[in-house]
Amino acid sequence: MKTILVTGADGMLGYDLVRRLRKSSYPVLPSTISSMDITKPDQVKKTLLSLRPDVVIHTAAYTAVDKAETEQDLCMAVNFEGTRNISQICREIEAELIYISTDYVFDGTKETPYVETDVPHPLNVYGQSKYLGEQVVMSQVEKYKICRSSWLIGLYGIGGSNFLEKIFQAAQAGKILRVVSDQIGRPTFTFDLALALKRFLSLPEYGIFHVANSGSCSWYELAKTALEMRGGTDAEIIPIPSTQYQCAARRPLNSILDCSRLARLGITPLRPWQNALKDYLSRRKRMKKKS
Repeated sequence: MKTILVTGADGMLGYDLVRRLRKSSYPVLPSTISSMDITKPDQVKKTLLSLRPDVVIHTAAYTAVDKAETEQDLCMAVNFEGTRNISQICREIEAELIYISTDYVFDGTKETPYVETDVPHPLNVYGQSKYLGEQVVMSQVEKYKICRSSWLIGLYGIGGSNFLEKIFQAAQAGKILRVVSDQIGRPTFTFDLALALKRFLSLPEYGIFHVANSGSCSWYELAKTALEMRGGTDAEIIPIPSTQYQCAARRPLNSILDCSRLARLGITPLRPWQNALKDYLSRRKRMKKKS
């Protein structure tokens, strides 16, 4: 079987991906910043030349969208320069590279879902850094698969920074929740995305692919549905327009990804986000009991 190196193995997606691949008996090499700092070319070269994986799945990234506006150098160092370092050695060892990108490469002005051939136009530094990462992958690596996904939600590090956990924490504190209702996209749960990425390994085609849970919603609809499913709170939740939400980074109003290319290639679409959300809450409850 192919040997797979996963960068960012201690992140939400990386954690689920390593678990999924190991369940399928793939030889997995988990990589974190402590074992390979992707911003340091010498470390990347030494590690990849030593391990010589068949496939690198590059999930490591700077993902603090608002902080990126003031930490541009750090964001670019990780998402662009780090990806360039990985790409150059993947080319040298002839490894396949699967790069995780984002819906934020688009500006949200399109009225229909974005397809893989739409021209990116990022609104913020984070989106720009990921788009530059895409470009360097395409220019450096022969065998590449760019996986654009959106609105990632995962259980690893529960209580951390994912959107749902912030909503639950605010509701628990008795705060009135004001959530944006005019930004729409496709929530994607990392345990489902990990399954799709495993299927990527046998996909004979290369290029750009959109992968997200089925269906779409606004942030408000996602938060409201999650609170209703979870129960146990009578938190007040109010829909607001983006113009009333104070944040450093601009975000696309429409970032719905059209994922039909994968379906045409025979890969089963990810289940509806509502079903994945229900699963998330069940898994979350079990994790809470164990802790």
